[in-house]
Amino acid sequence: MLVYLRLLKESFAFAMNALRNNKLRTLLSLLGVTIGIFSIIAVLAAVDSLDRKITKDLSSLDKNTIYLMRFSFGPSEIPQWKREQFPDVKYDEYTSLKGSLNNTEQIAYQFFVKRESIKYESKTVSDVNVVPVSYEFIDIQGLEFEKGRFYNESESNSGTAVIVLGYEIAKNLFEESEPIGKNIRLYGQRFTVIGVLNKQGAGLFGDDNDTSVFLPVNFLRRMYGDNNSSMTPVILIKPQKGIDMDAYKAEVVQKLRTIRGMKPDEGNNFFINVLSGFTDLIDGIIGQMNVVGWIISGFSLLVGGFGIANIMFVSVKERTNLIGIQKSLGAKNRFILFQFLFEAVILSVIGGIIGLVLVWIISVVLTKVLDFEFVLGMGNVILGTGLAALIGLISGIVPAITASKLDPVEAIRTGM
Repeated sequence: MLVYLRLLKESFAFAMNALRNNKLRTLLSLLGVTIGIFSIIAVLAAVDSLDRKITKDLSSLDKNTIYLMRFSFGPSEIPQWKREQFPDVKYDEYTSLKGSLNNTEQIAYQFFVKRESIKYESKTVSDVNVVPVSYEFIDIQGLEFEKGRFYNESESNSGTAVIVLGYEIAKNLFEESEPIGKNIRLYGQRFTVIGVLNKQGAGLFGDDNDTSVFLPVNFLRRMYGDNNSSMTPVILIKPQKGIDMDAYKAEVVQKLRTIRGMKPDEGNNFFINVLSGFTDLIDGIIGQMNVVGWIISGFSLLVGGFGIANIMFVSVKERTNLIGIQKSLGAKNRFILFQFLFEAVILSVIGGIIGLVLVWIISVVLTKVLDFEFVLGMGNVILGTGLAALIGLISGIVPAITASKLDPVEAIRTGM
């Protein structure tokens, strides 16, 4: 063991000597490994950070949550002209489903509407995400409050002019003053603030609770009716955990078709969008990003491997005389082989560490500049170091074997 430790120490010394004596040549050769490791780990770290953000953003939602509406979240085999003729889901259909669906935790009714401006005295916040929704929404999304509460069933059904503010909206309108009980203006109407949500952070999919406000959907129904083209209704359905989702979706289809009085030969004129299908789509995109990252980075690692091999062949040539002396003093082929292999691995790992440091620096900068946590996990650090070591090992095999097989007499003579 002591022999191999001494061998590792000598190999490290030779690697450092190569860096000192031939700085430009060595750095250019290591550049391929550095770029390769940087590319792979940067992509993996970005994907991991993205995956973590998605998990965080969707943590409050059950992946089996159903969005029942006239539009599809993804591609559809139904022609667009036909989809445009589909009717919107109705409030009466929501109440009928709520009273008849089995194995259901909660059902809510929501409008997707355009963004609006909200006012308090002389202050105005623009581009606010307005969420008109029935009272059950809090049980589906699991909102958390800094202060106050969500509106109750009575306020929701009657369309009371109450409103719940996202953290950033409340901060911009009221700063340090107390928002609960104050009146704000939206849609030209006064709303009483009854709650402020906890700070959540920017959402991955654009809108987030911090920049949203929530009000009873029946308030807008009372103002504009159910046939306003600027509002897209959706029925949110949260099934009980552990049920057969295929059977549950079939029941939803059957119930809504019955409510609409559709004939058996008529196709569905609505879509059942399941959140898990959307997350599966995201997972597929993330997987493709990983594959593309590995392919692109693979070329850089290939170039880096040739660079390490070039350094080692030059090193063998420059130290031919030393190899001959070592062999004449009794050094075995295995000793010479491991000496050069260790040196190749050390040089490659140095290049890999430089790549990892660059990824870390960029992750710190991006986290501060963007409202997105870019994380370089320990798993990726270990992976990057391991890959660099593997590239060094593979690249150094041929030069190391060449050095170990040198004849001591010829090596000393050649090196003189």
